[in-house]
Amino acid sequence: MAEKTITIQATRFDPDKDARPHLQSYEIPFIDESMVVLDALNYIKTHVDGSLSYRWSCRMGICGSCGMMINGQSKLSCSAFLRDYWPKPILVEPLNNFPIIRDLVIDMEDFMHKLKSIKPWIIRKTEIPLGSGEHRQTNAQIDDFRQFSECINCMLCYSACPVYGLNNEFRGPAAIALARRYNHDSRDEGTKERLPVIADAEGVWECSFVGECSVVCPKGVDPAKAIQQSKLDTSLRFVVPFGNRE
Repeated sequence: MAEKTITIQATRFDPDKDARPHLQSYEIPFIDESMVVLDALNYIKTHVDGSLSYRWSCRMGICGSCGMMINGQSKLSCSAFLRDYWPKPILVEPLNNFPIIRDLVIDMEDFMHKLKSIKPWIIRKTEIPLGSGEHRQTNAQIDDFRQFSECINCMLCYSACPVYGLNNEFRGPAAIALARRYNHDSRDEGTKERLPVIADAEGVWECSFVGECSVVCPKGVDPAKAIQQSKLDTSLRFVVPFGNRE
């Protein structure tokens, strides 16, 4: 019986040699039904072409580093099973909307800058002294931000966002969802510091609510929901004080 195979068409780009990215095809063994696209890339790198470059770490859908465009869809390559594509070829490209460093590796600098801009850490007016005990939270308090804390910074939402694709100044889905995560943390007192950042011209109001960011999110964070809720928050923080003026 002939060995079962599958074709991987991967983007190749060496900035020192190539004027633009191009595709290269690899036909590899389809060994078993549990194989994912990341397994295929690892096979290529180990047995066929060691120069192929891409990011990965955990292979468990936790680290978020193996995000790629797979047949035109933003996915984690460790969660995309070959069996769902076989016998057709699989097109593997770097995430949309980001500069390419090499092959399937993108430049994350803009994304990391946007995350840092919303101050994704607990901000306190008065720090709790060390040794004073735990800062306890109820299950209800945790549930208030739990969904938005599940983000793994895979950037799939940015690659699927048409607004970010047209205007990379947009703060973006993951950053705004993370801002909401901390704003709703009962231990945090930094909402007033984050609000101007997410409410500025490139913040929540730039979003046209296409919703693709939530469709591609592998962890169910629903950044589109976070953005729309943040729009309401920013509106209320303006309207309520204005209405209470004497």
